[in-house]
Parts: sequence; structure tokens; C-alpha cells
Amino acid sequence: MEKEELERRKREIEQQLADPAILRDPERIRAASIEYGRIEKEFQAFARGSSDAGSAVSKVVMEIRAGAGGDEAALFAGELARMYGAYAAKRGWTVTPIDSHQNALGGTKETVMELGGSGVYNALRHEAGVHRVQRIPATEKSGRIHTSTASVAVLPEARESDIAIRPQDIKVEFFRSSGPGGQNVNKVETAVRIYHLPTGVVVSSQDSRSQQKNREHAMMVLRTKILDAKRRQEAEKSARERREQIGSADRSEKIRTYNFPQDRITDHRIKENFHNIEGIMAGNIDPIIEAFADKKSENGN
Repeated sequence: MEKEELERRKREIEQQLADPAILRDPERIRAASIEYGRIEKEFQAFARGSSDAGSAVSKVVMEIRAGAGGDEAALFAGELARMYGAYAAKRGWTVTPIDSHQNALGGTKETVMELGGSGVYNALRHEAGVHRVQRIPATEKSGRIHTSTASVAVLPEARESDIAIRPQDIKVEFFRSSGPGGQNVNKVETAVRIYHLPTGVVVSSQDSRSQQKNREHAMMVLRTKILDAKRRQEAEKSARERREQIGSADRSEKIRTYNFPQDRITDHRIKENFHNIEGIMAGNIDPIIEAFADKKSENGN
């Protein structure tokens, strides 16, 4: 949020916290208090002149991929994408779909989207890693709990001035956008796929109806990935961080477990449990993000 929007929202919450009806509702008090604390932290960032390097990143590219678990993993990946989209809407950020590949059951094999707004990188960078889900799939007839995974990567978006891509180094293809099951959903070839010949990086964009917009989005993702690769080559530490973010999506490489039968989410890095999965999956992930940030601050990171 911009400073003016933060001030407006702060006044609204202050009014809520003075409302007798809300004061009688512990859940509403808790939600309002959490948001008030978050806004106060953002005000502090403004007061510091946004000295934190992460706060200067106004846009990120988020990639969510289904891992182990087949169709159930794809369904979970789709739910994670919707969760982050809902959270972004609550924060007043912009959400721009770049690319997605759905399966016949409505799950998502891969989702790429751009999120933009104040504090977006600081809030989401620790969401990167493997997320594990434990639940009984709708198609499971014996009532057995299945374990599946999805991986999340969060990359600071590269600007045109950050990295130059020569026209002769790319190959551009146009194709028809595809829906669930692979069927074409457009009669016109508006989707774009770009190959970066020197590195072998391939990106695509098909969520816009405009071929030009899809090309712009694909080029942005390409720049972001190439810049990320360049940073990894320059520092082995960055390489380790990148590998830790994406991992292999194996069940054992997890940062968080979503246990639906027990209504419990466990963040394994800070060893804390959270409840109300339904609310969290609807975008109310502030308690987890803030708990992780607080723990990192305590440890001096």
C-alpha cells in the first residue's frame, strides 16, 4: 500500500477497535489487531526511508508448480495460487496472471504470476520452498490420507535496465492458448513462447487475450530468470538460496505442512502451528508471515 492508503486503513481499524460490537467478538478483535500491527510495521519502513533492500522491490514473479502427488498435487498448487492471489488483494497489491497449465480436474500443473505493491518482496520471499498437503482427496474411496507437494519460488522482478537481451539471442513462437486437458481455447495464436538461445531458458505467457501483452509478460519473466541465473553465477550463496527455494518438490523437502484432517498448518522452519486452514487458504496468511518475520527478527536475521 502507498502511505496515504495506509493512513486511511489505519484510521478505519482504529474506528473498528473502538466499536463495542467488535469488542465483543474476540475473532474480529484479533484480526483487526493483527492488521493494525502490520500497518504499523509498514509505517516504520516508510520512516526509515525504506532502507531495507527488500522493501525497494515493488514487483515479484511468483511460480507455483505441482510436485509429488499427481492430480492431488495439481489441485493443491491451484489452491496455493488462489491463496496468494487473495492475500495480494487484501494487501492492495496488483496481480497479473502470466501463465498457467491446468489439468482436467481443475488443478494447476504450473502457475506464473506477477505481484506488485509496497512490501511485496519482504512479505512473500520466505514463502519460497516446498509446501506439503495431507488430506483425503475427493476421489479417495477408502478414506486414506494422501500426501502431496507443490513448490513455490519468489523472484524479484527484473527491469529492462537490469539486463539486456539481444534480439538475435531469442526465438519467439506463437500458439493458441490451451485450457484444461490441453484443448485450444482461442482461435487466434495469442499465446507466446520465447526461447533464450544462449542459456536454454524457455518461458511462455498465454493468460492475456492480447498477443502483444503476452509477449511483454514473457519477456519480463525471461529477464527475471536470466538475471536470477546471473546472480547465482556471481555468488554461490545465491545459488544455494535458489536451490533451497525450488528444491526437488520431494515430500521430504518441506517448509510447511497443511494437515486438513487436523485443521493444522505447521511451519517447520519456526516450529509453530496455525489453525483455521479454511481461512488461511482464503488468503488470511498474515499470522504465518508475521510469525516467521518475528522469529527471524529475534534471531537477528
